[in-house]
Amino acid sequence: MKNGRQIIFLVDDNMANLTTGKTMLREHYDIFSIPSGSKLFEILEKVTPDLILLDIEMPEMNGYEAIAKLKKEKKTGKIPVIFLTARNDPGSELEGLNLGAIDYISKPFSPPLLLKRIENHLLMQNQQMALRDYNDNLQRMVQQRTRQVIELQNSILNAVTEMVEFRDDVTGGHIERTQNYLKLLVDKLLSERIYWEEVSGWNLEFLIPSAQLHDVGKIAISDAILNKPGKLSPEEFEIMKKHTLIGEKAIEGIMKTNSDSDFLFHAKIFAATHHEKWDGSGYPRGLENSIIPLQGRLMAVADVYDALIAARPYKKPLPHQDAERIIVEGREKHFDPVLVDLFQELAPQFALIAEHCNSALLDKAETGCDLVKETA
Repeated sequence: MKNGRQIIFLVDDNMANLTTGKTMLREHYDIFSIPSGSKLFEILEKVTPDLILLDIEMPEMNGYEAIAKLKKEKKTGKIPVIFLTARNDPGSELEGLNLGAIDYISKPFSPPLLLKRIENHLLMQNQQMALRDYNDNLQRMVQQRTRQVIELQNSILNAVTEMVEFRDDVTGGHIERTQNYLKLLVDKLLSERIYWEEVSGWNLEFLIPSAQLHDVGKIAISDAILNKPGKLSPEEFEIMKKHTLIGEKAIEGIMKTNSDSDFLFHAKIFAATHHEKWDGSGYPRGLENSIIPLQGRLMAVADVYDALIAARPYKKPLPHQDAERIIVEGREKHFDPVLVDLFQELAPQFALIAEHCNSALLDKAETGCDLVKETA
């Protein structure tokens, strides 16, 4: 559009028709009179019109050939085209409409009818463009709002998990590292299409952050048990085991007040099942094999590995090699054998994550998980 006026290309090999058409339309539009199909494409390289009036019966390149070429090109494919023709048969009109024309106007032109048809189509085109712009803007606004909600959600998560780690002062950093281990395993499942039917439906933007809540139930465990500098008694261990059910119940309560529960769906499973074992000897429900949700089986590997490489007031961190050996020995006992095989492939990357913490752990208890107390 130039100076607020819309641009129309009038394409016709008949000079009289070009002159007549331009005279009819120039008061309202900027008109380009174009004598052939080949010339049309030369001008299109420099100017994009709002509408093309295209004669059908032209030498060299007729109107059908021209519109077919227009519609193939991304730059010109959406330019509305009205066919001009002296033909008056339904077959010709149908062929033009099938090729993508928006209308069919018979020659000789009726000036008022031509102007009105052009006005209507340009108005429709403008409305469609405005609607597309509105939808694009709306989509950007939705995406921006979604991002803000996710950022707020993650901020709240961080605050909650910091509260858990503040109370359990021998497991600081555990939550962040287990997320990193979890992401390694899930990425491997996706790349090798293992457990594909289940994993392919997961939204990782929800799944990985939701793992932060796997130990949220520890908020309800007393400090005397949570921070005991030694092995738990059988009675104390029974109390400790309840953190899984407490976390599950707490997340269920939030889900009842939140219609968008995809994120919480994963969090609830992590909280309730990360201490279940492949052979059924875990807790809280003694689930076994693939009855244990995949989220819980994944977190079991990440959780135990981090417990093993962590320092505690009463023990030094195990070397990565020893932690890897213990995980492998737990194949088909504690852990899903498929996930153990993947863990072995990823073991060097697990070690790199662990390496960032172990030097500090020798001087200050900074990470861990309650599974060390179970096996101590």
